[in-house]
Amino acid sequence: ANLLHFGMTIVGLPYSHQGQMTLDEIVGGSPYGATTIAGGQGQRQPSAIELAGARHQGELIAKTANKLFG
Repeated sequence: ANLLHFGMTIVGLPYSHQGQMTLDEIVGGSPYGATTIAGGQGQRQPSAIELAGARHQGELIAKTANKLFG
């Protein structure tokens, strides 16, 4: 709510990204945004599904910014 109060637009990771619905493996990502699960010592790198979610959200942010300011 604070972000909206200051005029910011929130662009999350929509349900159209099917990677966040997988049950095949434990992955990061939620409707609030792209995330990854990392070990305390950095032993785990982002999975292909997590990277795809980040790209999907990045594209959506770019499209939203273009609509607002393009």
